[in-house]
Amino acid sequence: MSLREVWKLAGLEVEVKNLDKVFWPEEGWTKGDLLRYYRTVAPYLLPYLRGRPLTLKMCPDGVAAGCYYRRKRPGHAPDWMPAVLYNPKTRTGQVPLILVENEAHLIWLVNQAAVEFHVWASFARDLGHPTWLVLDLDPGDRSRFADVLEAALWVRRELERLGLEGWPKTSGGRGVHVLVPLEPGRYTHAQVRAWAKGFALRLAERSHGLLRLPHGATHRGAGVFVDYAQNGYGRNTAAPYSVRARPGAPVSTPLGWDEVAAGGFDPASFHLGNLPARLERNGDPMRGMLAGGARLPEL
Repeated sequence: MSLREVWKLAGLEVEVKNLDKVFWPEEGWTKGDLLRYYRTVAPYLLPYLRGRPLTLKMCPDGVAAGCYYRRKRPGHAPDWMPAVLYNPKTRTGQVPLILVENEAHLIWLVNQAAVEFHVWASFARDLGHPTWLVLDLDPGDRSRFADVLEAALWVRRELERLGLEGWPKTSGGRGVHVLVPLEPGRYTHAQVRAWAKGFALRLAERSHGLLRLPHGATHRGAGVFVDYAQNGYGRNTAAPYSVRARPGAPVSTPLGWDEVAAGGFDPASFHLGNLPARLERNGDPMRGMLAGGARLPEL
C-alpha cells in the first residue's frame, strides 16, 4: 500500500494519507488499518450516525501519544462536509457540530485522525427530542464482566415487564450499554433522563444489590452501576461499531441477547482486527432498533 491514496466514495474523491503511521504500537495496527476498518463497516455504522451530531476522539499520533475530543466541524473541512448549528450553554455563539451522512464524510474524518465516534440520541433536525434512551452499565472495581452481563439481563427483564425492548452492546471497555428506541419527537432530553433515573432506582430496589446507582465518577465496590446521566441535552454515547482509543483497539459491539445470556467472553475480544469478519458472518444484531420507537410507560 502506498503512503497516500485517493478513494472514490459516495461520488467524491477523498485523499487518505500516512497509511503506514502506527496508531496501536503493541498490535502494530496503523492508520491505514483504521481507515480500512471504517470503510468496511460503513454500511453497518452509518445508519447509527446519519443525521446525528457527533463528538470525535482524535488521536493524530496514535492512541498512546495523547488524544482529544472534537465536536466542532474543522475549519479546513471541504464544502461537502455537513454540520448543524448548536448553541451550548458554555458559549455565547453557535457552534457547527460535526455530521456524517455518507461514507465520504466518515472516511474524511478518520483521515483527520478520528478514532472514536460518539453520537447524540437526537437528530440534527430535532435536537431537543431524543430517539433513544441509554442505560450505561459499569462494573464496580470489585466486579467482573460476568456481573455486567447478569445486570444487562436484569435490565432486559424489567424493560419487558414494562412493554419495552432494549438492545445491548459492549461499551468498548468493561461495560454494556442498553439502548431503548423512543417514539421520535415525543420526549425532551430532561424527560428521558428523569424516566431513566426512575428506572435505575427500580432496578436497584429489585436486583438484590447487583445493580446500584452511581455516586460520583468513581465506581467502587461490588455490583454494577446504572449510569442514567448519559441521557441529557448535548450528551453522547459511543456509536455501535466505533473503535475505542484504547490498547487492543476494542470496538463498541452490538450483541444478541443470546450472547449476553451465554456469557463466557471478554469484551476486548471484539476489536478492529476481527469485527468485519463477525459482521460478515452474523450481520448486525442491533439493526431492528432503528425500525421504530416506543412510548415510556409510567413507573
